[in-house]
Amino acid sequence: MEEKKNVINGGDVLIKSFLQEDIKYLFGIIGGQFLAMFDAVYKWGREKGIDTVMFRHEQAAAHAADAWARVTNKPGVCFGTVGPGATQLVPGVGAAWSDNIPMIVLVPQVNSKFADSFTLQGNLDQLTMFKPITKYQKSIRTIEEIPSAVQKVFREATSGRPRPVLLEIYEDAFLNEKEESEIPIMSPDQYRCLEKPAVSNDLIKKALDILLKAEKPLIVSGGGVSRAEGWNELQEFAEYLKIPVMTTLMGVGTISSKSESFLGTTINGPGLKAGPEADVVLALGCKFTYIMAHGEEPFWSNSQKMIQVDIDPSIIGRAKPITLGIVSDCKQFLMQILEEAKKGQKIEQSEWLNELAKSRQNYIETIMKKATRDKIPILPQRLVKEVLEFMDEDAIFINDGGDIACFSIEQINFYKPRPPLSFLQAVGMGHLGTSVAYGIGAKLAKPDKQVISISGDGSFMMNIQDLETAVRLGLSNLIFVIANNSAWGMLKSGQKMYVSKHYIDVDLPAFDFAKCAEGFGCYGEVVTDPNEIRSALERAKNAGKPAVIDVKTIWAQIPDATKLMGSMGIL
Repeated sequence: MEEKKNVINGGDVLIKSFLQEDIKYLFGIIGGQFLAMFDAVYKWGREKGIDTVMFRHEQAAAHAADAWARVTNKPGVCFGTVGPGATQLVPGVGAAWSDNIPMIVLVPQVNSKFADSFTLQGNLDQLTMFKPITKYQKSIRTIEEIPSAVQKVFREATSGRPRPVLLEIYEDAFLNEKEESEIPIMSPDQYRCLEKPAVSNDLIKKALDILLKAEKPLIVSGGGVSRAEGWNELQEFAEYLKIPVMTTLMGVGTISSKSESFLGTTINGPGLKAGPEADVVLALGCKFTYIMAHGEEPFWSNSQKMIQVDIDPSIIGRAKPITLGIVSDCKQFLMQILEEAKKGQKIEQSEWLNELAKSRQNYIETIMKKATRDKIPILPQRLVKEVLEFMDEDAIFINDGGDIACFSIEQINFYKPRPPLSFLQAVGMGHLGTSVAYGIGAKLAKPDKQVISISGDGSFMMNIQDLETAVRLGLSNLIFVIANNSAWGMLKSGQKMYVSKHYIDVDLPAFDFAKCAEGFGCYGEVVTDPNEIRSALERAKNAGKPAVIDVKTIWAQIPDATKLMGSMGIL
C-alpha cells in the first residue's frame, strides 16, 4: 500500500514560515484571499503558538503591530485584504515607517487569472502604493516562493535601519499544494546575520578623545539606542565620564531618570540650556527631526563639534555638519567605547553636570506650580501628574494626542523612571489615534504589565471602534485616559498665536466617552474634580476589563518649547 503523502497549501507554508520567526500574533481583518492562511491557523497554528487578532479597522491593526514591535523589539505582523483592506493599513504603516519600527505588512492579491479584469477589489498596484512607506516590497505568485519571500522581508525589516516591509501574495500561491517535504523552511540563523559588526578601534579612540577634551559634552540618546537595546551600556558610559544625557522621545527609557547623568528630553526644560551650550554632542541613533529642532540654532550651536553614530549611513551628517561620523549599531558602539574609557581614569566631578542638574530642578519646580493646582475645569498639567504618579513602576505608557501629548512630555521623567521600551508615541508622523490600538498591541505583548494611555478627545475618537476588540480579548489593567477639552487643542493654540484668535473648526461638541465605552463593554467613568482622578484610576485598574476615564479638562496654551518650535515654522 502506497504511503499517504502530507500535502500542504500556501497558507500552511506561510504560517510555518512565520513560526520560524517566532511570530505569535497576526493583526488584521479577514479577507477572501486569506482563507487558506486562516484555515492553517485554525487546523494547527494555534497549537503551535500563533494566532490571528481580528480588529474592527485595518489602521488599528497596523498600529497594534507597531506597538508590539516597539515593546518587544521584534517585528509585528499586520494584514489587510486586497484593495480596500490594504489601503486602510496605510496610516498605521506610515506611522511605523516614520519611527523606524520593524513591521511585516501582509496583503494578498487577486488570482492571476483575474488580472486586469476589473474584478472585485482588483486592479490596484499595491506595491507602488506602499513603496513610499515601506523599506522593501516583495510580490509572489507560487507556493515555492513563500519561504524565501518571508526570509527576505524579515531580513530587510530587521537589518540596518529597521522599518516596515511589504509582502504581497497572489491567491494562486495560497491555493497551490505541494508535498511538505518539497518546501524546506530555514531558521533565521541560516539566512541572515544575527550579530552586529564591530567598530574600528581607531574610530572609538577618536570619539573618546573628542569627548574627553570637551568642557561641556552632551549625549543625545535616540531611537537607535532603543532598537539596539543599548541602555545599560549608555548609562554606565555616561556615569563613568560624568556626561549629561538627554533623550529624544524615541529614546525615552534608555537612561534612568534617577541616574546622575540624566537630563530630560530634547528641546524641553534643561535641554533648552544644554543644547546650545554644549561644545561637543554625541548623537546616538537620532535623526535631528522637529523634536530636535532640526539641529538648528538657537536650540543648538553651529560651532559645536558633533559625533554622530547611526546604523544608517544616510542619516549621518544629514541635518548638521559632523566632526566624526560612525556607522554602527548603537549598542555595539557603546560597548566598545565603554571598554576603551575604562582603560583611563574615572571622572569624579563635573561642574557642567551639576549646573544642568540645578536647571532641571528649577524646571520641575516651575511645572509643578500648575500641576498641583485644584482648579476646575481640570488643568492638563494636573491630569498628567495624577496619571504619571499613579502608574505602576513597570507600566507601559502611551502618549497619544496633540496638546495633551506636549503636557505629558513635560512631566514624563518627573516621577517613576520609565523602563526601556515602555514609552509609546507616534513621533515622526505626529500621528493621532493610536491609543486604543497601541494599548491592545502592548497588552498582548506584555500581558502582566499595566498599560495606560493619555489622549485628547479628538485623537481618541479616531479608533474608538476597537474598544470592542480590547473587550473581546478580555484585556484588563488597560486604562485609557482622555483629556476632554472639546477642542483640537494644538490647532486652537496655533490660531491663538498666529492668526489673531480666528478660531475655526477647532471646537468640538461635548461628548460622554464613558457612556460610549460602556456601550462597548468597557468600564467608563467621567471625572470633573482633580481630586477624584486618583480614585477613578484605582477603580479602572481593578475593573477587570478595559477602562476609559473621561476627564473634563480646560483648554490651555501649549508648553513654551512647542511655542518656540512653532515660531520656527516647525509646527
